[in-house]
Amino acid sequence: MTRPTRDEGLSYPETPSQTAGPFVHIGLALDVAGLPPRASEIGPEIAAADATGAAIEIHGRVIDGNGDPVEDIFVEAWQADAHGVYQTDYRAEHAFRGFGRSAPSATDEGWWTFYTVKPGRVAHPGGQPMAPHINLMLFARGINIHLHTRLYFDDEHQANAGCPFFNALPPSRRDTLIARRDTQA
Repeated sequence: MTRPTRDEGLSYPETPSQTAGPFVHIGLALDVAGLPPRASEIGPEIAAADATGAAIEIHGRVIDGNGDPVEDIFVEAWQADAHGVYQTDYRAEHAFRGFGRSAPSATDEGWWTFYTVKPGRVAHPGGQPMAPHINLMLFARGINIHLHTRLYFDDEHQANAGCPFFNALPPSRRDTLIARRDTQA
């Protein structure tokens, strides 16, 4: 039997795409997967207590289109330091690492947390300063390509108003990216 060639006009169905799978945590958040920890694990601590800048704790919740919590999700954060400089050399022993991972467990109902410092302003490719922000990436079952978003701060009114990236968004969507300070603390 010979193999068909393209010239024979055969068509084949599209191969199913691969998502993060039902086991998104395995290999990335070992404790969530019930596996023993490695000597050095990337976790929710982006900045240690001795890092330069104002220490902040960020909490968020991922919900789906029905308003239900997404429990099998993995959130990564990348940010500039307090001076607006991105780190290019991640090391767990650095006071400021610039990168972190948070994976809510099934009991967390979609809530994630990061411990860091408030980032400084970074220059937009056009040269003007962007508002302080944290870049977030979401990985989950059923998502073929991870989702990107940003988190801005409610006490940066002037910086947000002048940020070229933030202001490129439709006005109706801007408020969804603003982190609100917890006045209960």
